[in-house]
Amino acid sequence: MNKLSPTRVLGALAIVGLLASAPAHAKDPIRIGGIYLMSGSAATYGEFAKQGATLAIEEINAKGGVLGRQLHLQLEDGQGKAATAIQVARKMVYQDKVDLMMGLDSSGVAQGLVPVLPELGKPFIITHAATPDVTGKLCNKYTFRDSVNVAQMMAGGAEIAAKTGAIKWTTIGPDYAFGHQSWEYFSNNLKAHNPQVVLMSDQLAFPRFGAEDYTPFISSVMQSKPDGVLISLWGGDLVNFVRQANERGFFKQGYKVFMNVGAATEVLTALGDQMPENVWLGTRYWYASWDTPMNKHFVEAYKKAYNHPPSYNAEGAYTAIYAYKAALEKAGSVDSDKVINALAGMTFQAPTGDLTFRKEDHQALIGPTWGLTGAMNAADKIRSLTQVHNFDGTKVTPPVDPACKM
Repeated sequence: MNKLSPTRVLGALAIVGLLASAPAHAKDPIRIGGIYLMSGSAATYGEFAKQGATLAIEEINAKGGVLGRQLHLQLEDGQGKAATAIQVARKMVYQDKVDLMMGLDSSGVAQGLVPVLPELGKPFIITHAATPDVTGKLCNKYTFRDSVNVAQMMAGGAEIAAKTGAIKWTTIGPDYAFGHQSWEYFSNNLKAHNPQVVLMSDQLAFPRFGAEDYTPFISSVMQSKPDGVLISLWGGDLVNFVRQANERGFFKQGYKVFMNVGAATEVLTALGDQMPENVWLGTRYWYASWDTPMNKHFVEAYKKAYNHPPSYNAEGAYTAIYAYKAALEKAGSVDSDKVINALAGMTFQAPTGDLTFRKEDHQALIGPTWGLTGAMNAADKIRSLTQVHNFDGTKVTPPVDPACKM
């Protein structure tokens, strides 16, 4: 048996002592928990969010990470259910020990989870769910949103709709918060622009989320003979609706059609040329409409990595990671209270330009993009947008909800 000399024993003990005295977190990653729809008819939204977040993390880690630590993303499927999302969030915090959180695709899920966040004690950036409630009456210091909400989206859409000359309006939207609030905010804004508008309250169509057959709702709207229709279906529901509406000649009736989030590239990719021309599509972000250095880099890097253009959900997730990077560096710590204080009122770089989380309610001051569908984009294999309007977030964001109490 070989024996260590006293000198070598002392050297080994010294190394052990140094390792024992080193900070426990020195090489631990900063853990970010993401909750998205990863299954079902809207699973592509979760996949795009995963891609956007992963791209940002790879870029940041390649440059040394944040605070000398690498970022690590842990994704879980919220399944579009509030109870599931709450269970997943608790697991992430109490078992997996995540430092930061992000995600949520459904307004209904967001309404369920946000009131639980104070219990969990971690900052959470919502990157998709659009109900105004989570930065309104349900607001709390832990909740932030870096994407366009319903109020911002509908302020822009109604401004365009008011100029079309359409007087009688109805809607087809999912039968939960997103569908009903989209119609509410659109109607109120439309009336403000043109008091002569008629809101066809008896002809509204609200199919359940995840419905497969939309023909009864399509027939009902067509029979009511509106001038304009707001469609707030999204994901696989919108894809199914458009295909069924095409079969019934819905888009040949002369309606002014506005699809709330129709310019999601997930939807446009699935539909291809089945998405009709000359309909107005909204989106929280349009990859081809922002001439900023960060957006040029993001779009180029995203296409190189995934062979398709980024969606607004990919951009929202990408932006959230960079928002956290800026907040961590400002705070100099992963301590939740310090990160939250850094995020509140913070202005940081996003693909859409400088973005600010309003201090009073943590809603990003960001505007939607609306455009009219044109010819197919041969390179990206989706409909192009013409007459693109990028709305100023400071002009379309309503005042802070008086019910928001931090």
